[in-house]
Amino acid sequence: MTVRPFVPWPDVRLRTAAADVSEITDDVRGIWADMVETMDAMPGVGLAAPQIGVMLRLAVVDATPDRSRRILLANPEVLEADAEIEKGTEASPNLPGVSAEIPRPKTVTVRFLNADGVIDRRTFEGLEARSVQHQIDHLAGRMYFDNLGRVKRDMLIRKARKAR
Repeated sequence: MTVRPFVPWPDVRLRTAAADVSEITDDVRGIWADMVETMDAMPGVGLAAPQIGVMLRLAVVDATPDRSRRILLANPEVLEADAEIEKGTEASPNLPGVSAEIPRPKTVTVRFLNADGVIDRRTFEGLEARSVQHQIDHLAGRMYFDNLGRVKRDMLIRKARKAR
């Protein structure tokens, strides 16, 4: 397992949709292991493969304080989203030094390929739901700040550039 470096914004890979995973192989398991190690080394609760330059639809999430509920997802897709919207602070190690309040559904049901290579369907709530949605955005070539209006988004990017 290796802690991998983050792709810095505005690298084109962060704006590119990742490729589907056709099956769970030892290579995929190795990438997941590196992603978990990388996630644990940062102050975050999830990570998508494109954030470390791997252009596959892979994500890891663990929103527990003791990192006891690791969720490994391949090809995650939101099937249902709660009508109740909740704002929460989001950030990304790809654009350090800034964050924003992002509205997202409080609960989502997601279909994904799990670590056993089986199609799974799970409902996520709260911070877990927020992180899963955040990772799915990354897999589609979107950043969290794409959910902001243009003025707020531009201000956030300017602030990040200034912080560098």
